[in-house]
Amino acid sequence: MNDLKALTPKDTVSELDKYIIGQDAAKKSVAIALRNRWRRQQVPPPLHDEIAPKNIIMIGPTGVGKTEIARRLANLAQSPFLKVEASKFTEIGYVGRDVESMIRDLVELAINMVKKEQRSEVEKKAREMAEEKLLDLLLPSIPPAAARPQIVTGDAAPPAVDHIRETESTRERFRKMLREGKLDSREVEMEVTQAPSMPTIEVFSNAGLDEMESNLRDAFGKIFPRKGRSRKLKVPEALKILQSEAVEDLIDMDKVTRTAVTKTEQSGIIFLDEIDKIASRQGGGHGPDVSREGVQRDLLPIVEGATVTTKYGMVKTDHILFIASGAFHLCKPSDLVPELQGRFPIRVELNALGEDEFFRILSEPENALLKQYVALMKTEGLKLVFDGDAVREMARLAAEVNQKTEDIGARRLHTILEKVLEELSFEAPNIGTKKFTITADYVRKQLTDITQDEDLSRFIL
Repeated sequence: MNDLKALTPKDTVSELDKYIIGQDAAKKSVAIALRNRWRRQQVPPPLHDEIAPKNIIMIGPTGVGKTEIARRLANLAQSPFLKVEASKFTEIGYVGRDVESMIRDLVELAINMVKKEQRSEVEKKAREMAEEKLLDLLLPSIPPAAARPQIVTGDAAPPAVDHIRETESTRERFRKMLREGKLDSREVEMEVTQAPSMPTIEVFSNAGLDEMESNLRDAFGKIFPRKGRSRKLKVPEALKILQSEAVEDLIDMDKVTRTAVTKTEQSGIIFLDEIDKIASRQGGGHGPDVSREGVQRDLLPIVEGATVTTKYGMVKTDHILFIASGAFHLCKPSDLVPELQGRFPIRVELNALGEDEFFRILSEPENALLKQYVALMKTEGLKLVFDGDAVREMARLAAEVNQKTEDIGARRLHTILEKVLEELSFEAPNIGTKKFTITADYVRKQLTDITQDEDLSRFIL
């Protein structure tokens, strides 16, 4: 985990402000939740283990930044982060994913995260090992040190010693040529390992069966060893394969597993989207017969703190941070079962976005949509410029379409921009001019027919 001591709540909010416009209350809540993790680490045991994370429910329409806030928070903390849709889970006894699968998925993400960190640590050594193996393929091998004749002093060294010196000198010359790329056109013949062909396994998941499928695949992987076949490869490709194999050999998987499980338990974040869709609506609801309340009761022990069996060992969920979200148009948070409500003590409402927010979203964040399109067009040698009035016009049209049709928040901006730049994107490789300015008139010209026809805008925008 990052040094959370240096990351105060104000610092967290400042970082989130770089990517997300508005929603100050939600940013403040997640910043406090992140800081509380560091605070808990400073508390001595046994109280340390008694402090539970303060889970959060974000209430607001789609496209206002709920998922982005959670994702950016996980990036800041360098925490394993998983987004799942609560509506995808089913009550135990029905066909579908069981709730424990999200913990197993989170552990897998943590394993990959830790492996990536370790890979960067051993990359230099792996490169050196790969070079040695490649030089062995390019040159006759030098006798091992134990078998070499002893170098004696005198007027003339023995011929065997001269041969070793000459061979080592040649190897160093080849090493230099390899690093300078002078051997890139040469081919070497080497044995490349490939995964064995295994019988296809497909399990129609029920409670715990997705874990069984994973374990079966691992078991078959051990029964059927990896095979190797001889291939002729260019030097750069061979070096890449040898380096990848060296990295796998150098990574301590036992250490990776221990670190990943700890990372999952102490800093994991799970984003439960669409939690309102499993709320029991008063007066009954329509849809499948699967009990919404049953899914909530299956979720409860995971959120409350349970021990889940994974192929990497037992994982405790007591200190995983859960951030739930939902629009709650047809129900309210109080429609969740009381026990589950109690496990989400922090509730924050996110505001719907209007024209002013859209204008800022288009241009202010570090990953702003306009900056993305400017970078894309630059690859064609075209300097794309957005006039201020054009940005305002796109924001106005996005807000207008959201009011007339379904309100999908900031996601509408993606569609608006794609329609505005569709013709330009198509013609960009053939445009002779090196600069193109998007004006308000150009925006209206591209979108007027669609925005005026409400039926058409429902399908296109």
